[in-house]
Amino acid sequence: MLSNSTEAVSAPLANAGLILVGPRYPENIGAAARIAYNFGIPGLTVVTDREPDQERMLKMATHKASHLIKGLRLVATTREAAEPFHFIVGTTARQGRQRMRQNTPRMVMEKMTPLASDPENRIGLMFGPENTGLTNEDLDYCQYSSTIPTADFSSLNLAQAVAIHCYELHMAVADQPALSTGTEYANSFDLEGMYGHVTEALSEVTFLDENNRTYWMRNIRQFLGRIHLSKKEASLIRGICRKFLWHSRCQPEAAEGDPLPNRIANTMGR
Repeated sequence: MLSNSTEAVSAPLANAGLILVGPRYPENIGAAARIAYNFGIPGLTVVTDREPDQERMLKMATHKASHLIKGLRLVATTREAAEPFHFIVGTTARQGRQRMRQNTPRMVMEKMTPLASDPENRIGLMFGPENTGLTNEDLDYCQYSSTIPTADFSSLNLAQAVAIHCYELHMAVADQPALSTGTEYANSFDLEGMYGHVTEALSEVTFLDENNRTYWMRNIRQFLGRIHLSKKEASLIRGICRKFLWHSRCQPEAAEGDPLPNRIANTMGR
């Protein structure tokens, strides 16, 4: 169970958690903790380079959610915050060419229902700083993106955004039976290891270079994120990439200047 508290939390969201990236005000962390507790979400992670003022957080969390503040998981990077989760929803109000396809919170949570109903899957809701929101780099760790529809003014308080997403996730799974999908999905830790090998292998064959690496890897992440890779499949992809790299670097009989694809094809034909 993903929880930073010793207090027992019942289904259906016992393995869900909030990720707050760079929140500016301790009071907003406390408010998020209070909302998480109201909807049965036991995990709260904050990405920060300094420890937030506990007294200011506790003031907004109230007594009932104080255990979430006292057991707060503090990390230095978004990557570290994402590691335990299998599926993460990133929240954003910004549009852009490299942004993921936008969906409302209700649409996203409906898609997430089968995954969130499996008690083995850890579901994360990620929120960015109040003034800027999540960056493209933060969203690289998310399989889903959610935008709250508003009128002309698209900026919402962090606590408001947290409340809307927690409510929609809660409603999506509230009447659903806990049902295992039978699949052990790769979590973010597994996926980041895989993406590291994919990047290395594609750079080796010159598909990626310094000018296009970020663009193409972001597209690859979004494609593979839609597939929902299992732990075994992520390990398989890593194994293929390692084999590519081994043939590229460690074959003593490979002629200098012989392109890697030709070397691999020749070896596979032996």
